[in-house]
Amino acid sequence: MVIAAPGEERSLALALVNTRRVGDADDLDDPGTWLHAHGFRVTAVDDVTPLTDLRAAVRELLAALAEDRAPAEDAVHAVNAAARADSAAPQLTWDDGPRRAWRSTRPGSLDEAVAALARDAIDVVGGDLGQLVHPCEAHGCVRFFLREHARRRWCSTTCGDRVRAARHQRLVVERRTV
Repeated sequence: MVIAAPGEERSLALALVNTRRVGDADDLDDPGTWLHAHGFRVTAVDDVTPLTDLRAAVRELLAALAEDRAPAEDAVHAVNAAARADSAAPQLTWDDGPRRAWRSTRPGSLDEAVAALARDAIDVVGGDLGQLVHPCEAHGCVRFFLREHARRRWCSTTCGDRVRAARHQRLVVERRTV
């Protein structure tokens, strides 16, 4: 089981970027399962390329944001194009109170999922959450998270434990050599 990084519950685009983890682990090896787990009712995924291309573009946007630099122009174009892949309009729903939701004109399509993920990426990068985007500082980790506490440095307790264990091991080795 993969532990969600802080902020993934608030941003599907962040969750998409974090489908690629340390090593060769990739949740998009089974895109249908990942999409269903995140609320998309895609009927079939014949080609995962639109998702992996969007993931790479959003990763570039988040990295540029975290590094305080301009992103590659093709990443901006890719996210904008993906957001236009499905025409959707905001709709009002009223379950436990008023809520805005985007409704697709092509529900159940991969284009709907890709466009929704791209729109979320635009909202994160261009909105208040963008200031909170931070890369995990654990060696080898490629995930991002929303840093809502100034002392947080890792995307999960797993990464934090790996860093602390490595530090402890390094100290043990240093003591042996003294």
